[in-house]
Amino acid sequence: MTLAGWALIALFVAILGLTAKPVGLWLFALYEGRRTPLHALLGPVERGFYRLAGVDPAKEQSWRRYALHMLLFQLATALLTYFLLRAQGMLPLNQRGLPGVGADGAMNVAISFVTNTNWQWYTGESTLSNLSQMLALAIHNFLSAATGIAIAFALFRGFARRESATVGNFWADMTRVTLYLLVPICVVYALYLVAAGVPQTFAASIDAHTLEGARQTLALGPVASQEAIKMLGTNGGGFFNANSAHPFENPTAMTNLVQMLSIFLIGVGLTYTFGKAVGDTRQGWAILAAMTILFLAGAAVAYAMEVHPTPLMHQLGLAGGNMEGKEVRFGIIGSALFSVVTTAASCGAVNAMHDSFTALGGLIPMFNMELGEVVVGGVGAGIYGFLLFAILAVFVAGLMVGRTPEYVGKKIEAREVKLAVLAIAVLPLMILGGSAIATVTQAGLAGPLNKGPHGFSEILYAFSSATANNGSAFAGLTAGTPFYNALLGIAMWIGRFFIIVPVLAIAGSLAAKKHTPAGAGSFPTTGGLWVGLLVGIILIIGGLTFLPGLALGPIADHLTAAAGQLF
Repeated sequence: MTLAGWALIALFVAILGLTAKPVGLWLFALYEGRRTPLHALLGPVERGFYRLAGVDPAKEQSWRRYALHMLLFQLATALLTYFLLRAQGMLPLNQRGLPGVGADGAMNVAISFVTNTNWQWYTGESTLSNLSQMLALAIHNFLSAATGIAIAFALFRGFARRESATVGNFWADMTRVTLYLLVPICVVYALYLVAAGVPQTFAASIDAHTLEGARQTLALGPVASQEAIKMLGTNGGGFFNANSAHPFENPTAMTNLVQMLSIFLIGVGLTYTFGKAVGDTRQGWAILAAMTILFLAGAAVAYAMEVHPTPLMHQLGLAGGNMEGKEVRFGIIGSALFSVVTTAASCGAVNAMHDSFTALGGLIPMFNMELGEVVVGGVGAGIYGFLLFAILAVFVAGLMVGRTPEYVGKKIEAREVKLAVLAIAVLPLMILGGSAIATVTQAGLAGPLNKGPHGFSEILYAFSSATANNGSAFAGLTAGTPFYNALLGIAMWIGRFFIIVPVLAIAGSLAAKKHTPAGAGSFPTTGGLWVGLLVGIILIIGGLTFLPGLALGPIADHLTAAAGQLF
């Protein structure tokens, strides 16, 4: 490990800390539905959408109607994407003449992008046309991100409101987030990427001549526009198969840093927004502190594991860190940090192949996802997932002080605790259940490239990624089969919506309650003790649930490799 490596981590955290308040204040304005400087330009567009859709943005919804409208919208857009992919061969902007996507593959992609997972079993440049990349996929990158933030807003209102029957208007929340946050930032972001060397064209390819004189065809397309929302919206689906390891998606060390910052930007800002919403910004800072501690611990371990040679390299007398599967323009620290960032958020973009990490270096991205990606997390999904753990933590704290648990002025009772446990239980159900099915069936065992613990890690990583709506892969798993397309598609759908619905139910339950002022016996939820309790609850639940699976996968992989045993 080097001073420059630690300096990069410190710089990354410092920049995010400085952006938390300004981004949070902008989000808070959208949360309240207040006018922003962009309303003069985009206000007529917003009102036009409402008139076209017949929506009254001032008419608020109960949590049930909010959930119903959200689910119907997600189902409709998933079906539209499915049919667009199936009909790809007959649609324009298909210069390479690519055929339509098969039924199971199209179903998997539609679910993947509507759930903000962006799991990719396919090679983007040779499977999808420019129209499919823009219309079927990039639109979802905006809408799925906006949906996650809208759900977070609804939960914030649950904590902030008093004796209210409503939690907001789904259509208004989603429209405002898209128009006044995601689109403006992405326009500027895409222009920066174009200036840095990322293509933005409708041309399908260009011919180049190598130094040896050979002719090489390079795929092109509208990459910069998709890359911007891919990162900002924590989507992660790459235009190219190599994702952010491809020089057309991520050309330089500077774009690499900007991409990592953009993955965390909105998630960090939402912590401040939550504090503003409940009338105590210290609550938001406490959440951000807990997230930062978990992030730094993961980044330190991943960096430490990758700067050392693998056991096999050591036995061969090779010095230096583990550069297998990494881009030299990013190096070990740029790759290790990116892997932790993209899996701490539900992004899934990769600039190195996680399958080539050391066993314990690859454990960190996997464990980040198994925690529910609450370490900053995806846009919206991270903060509402973290608040589920906060509900459990304050319940435990309430038991310790011997009174009804309270959090930001709301009593946490049996209904909220049951709903939080129900949502959190989705992760082990689908991750461990799906992995178990794959490891005992012939179709499942046909997928892993490797044998032994590493092969099991490939399967476990895939279901962790799908259920947590991350989308990254260990890269050794052949997942584009009917078996994996179907099973991972189910995991993605359940991992998204079987958590969102309980979250909205909690929002509705809390909104209907009175405000309960903190008393002498209340457990403080802004200091170091609270931050430590949050970190402990998250690690204990994650550790107890997933340690057996990790022991069979990356931990066993590390121990057997250290003993010189290969599979």
